[in-house]
Amino acid sequence: MDKAYLWLKSLHLLGVILFLGNIIITGWWKVMADRTLNPQIIAFAQRQVTVTDFIFTAGGAALVLAAGWGNAALHGMNIFQIRWMSWGFWLFNASGLIWITILIPLQIKQARMARSFASDGQIPQEYWAMSKQWVIWGTIATLLPVVNLYWMVFKPA
Repeated sequence: MDKAYLWLKSLHLLGVILFLGNIIITGWWKVMADRTLNPQIIAFAQRQVTVTDFIFTAGGAALVLAAGWGNAALHGMNIFQIRWMSWGFWLFNASGLIWITILIPLQIKQARMARSFASDGQIPQEYWAMSKQWVIWGTIATLLPVVNLYWMVFKPA
């Protein structure tokens, strides 16, 4: 088997692990921190959600895209003509669009709020409203790449 293919596949899988692992565990930690109702715990968790998304979610996404496109190019595959690759591409991009347009802006606003309420102890109602939106959109943005696993693993014709 071609070593370039195996290296790119390994990088692609590493990206999937970082990307999917982080979005799943980030949601868990944020929801669990919010459930404590403790302003200091919530503020700490909220900051980590934002930081880890920039490091692991974005880093994983970059690896997924670069290695996936690289392997497709290496083998002369047009991802838009191969059904499973096309579905994977669009599901991944739909998730990314939700992260970029909705979730990241919400996280940044919540992190700014959290810096304030960590010291004064008063969590504003606006934070909780944003948290509900974050959970709804975060669930959708997480389920899309989970569905993507089906297309990538089973490669239906």
